[in-house]
Amino acid sequence: MDLSERFETIFAHKPAIRAVAPGRVNLIGEHTDYNDGFVLPIAIQYAVTVLARPRTDGRVRLYSVDFGAESAFDTSREIPRDEKQPWSHYERGVFAGFLNRGITPCGADMLIHGDVPIGAGLSSSAAVEMATAVAVRAMNHLDLPQIELVKLAQEAENRFVGMNCGIMDQFISGMGQAGKALFLDCRSLDYERVPFPDDAFSVVILNTKKKRELTGSEYNERRSQCEQGVRLLRDKLPGIRALRDVSVSDFESHAHGLPERIRDRCSHVVFENDRVGSFVRALKERDTRRMGELFLASHESLRDLYAVSCPELDLMVEIAMDIDGVLGARMTGAGFGGCAIAVVKKGREKALEEAVFSRYPKETNLQPEVYVSLPSDGARVEILSD
Repeated sequence: MDLSERFETIFAHKPAIRAVAPGRVNLIGEHTDYNDGFVLPIAIQYAVTVLARPRTDGRVRLYSVDFGAESAFDTSREIPRDEKQPWSHYERGVFAGFLNRGITPCGADMLIHGDVPIGAGLSSSAAVEMATAVAVRAMNHLDLPQIELVKLAQEAENRFVGMNCGIMDQFISGMGQAGKALFLDCRSLDYERVPFPDDAFSVVILNTKKKRELTGSEYNERRSQCEQGVRLLRDKLPGIRALRDVSVSDFESHAHGLPERIRDRCSHVVFENDRVGSFVRALKERDTRRMGELFLASHESLRDLYAVSCPELDLMVEIAMDIDGVLGARMTGAGFGGCAIAVVKKGREKALEEAVFSRYPKETNLQPEVYVSLPSDGARVEILSD
């Protein structure tokens, strides 16, 4: 039974629209987004699909294929949480975002299904939010630019879900483009789409299947440590607002005054921001040696200074770097599990996959997953029927 048939079975009518939004991997620029810094993600070829049909009674019925569960609420009043079906908080948060902007969306029947692995650090939550947001825009014939939906989706995760994330995940899910990486300034939201040489290389995503253990409190702790570093550095650098304002040379001049742990956290962010710019230049010049060096430097910094790697992620990077044709590898996402990525020469993807399946389970007792992807398009809607 395909999704449209499933929708008709559950809701007793056909869907009117199909909304699709991708997950993402970040090529480089980890834990820089909430420090007003720079990132370079791509949208991947794994996505969340929302089939929907508007209702006239203000009732929203959500059905998750992946959780096999339903949740419902009304748009005519403040939208509550559903602690029995917490998966619905992402969709609920998006509807709440429209209400916060003075827009009362129509009701809807909505079926949600995704092939973005949940809990792998590939931003399945942002994909749900963006697919929901573009579906609501289409059903209500709203004239809202995509960037406003990106901001609304981030707000949903921050305020409704309670995860104090930066804007990168929603931005790339909404604004991605096939064949391009997205160089994003997370403060100004200025961006540049940078061609990815997908004629020569693939992005291979290596899922450790180690459950991500970076809880909201630990994530927020690292954010707080960065903010503390800014307050301390401001004594010497009074104009700074965030770590993105601290140059490598200024940091090296003043880092000695920071407590060791704060210094380590800030060092990662300052140098990672610099690595993003260097990687963009290397990507444009197809300087594969430099790209690989920057990948490894990023992973080592995340492991040693930001302390968000884990043995499973480190092993994935080690396995990848033993394969001829791998330019570079590193952990991606929040950390403590989830995925590593490798940029691999075309034709060498299978060799990497075989090495991972041969070695990784023996050393971890975990069964990994491997996905190959190229940069894909961002959130979009297809009209199915009136």
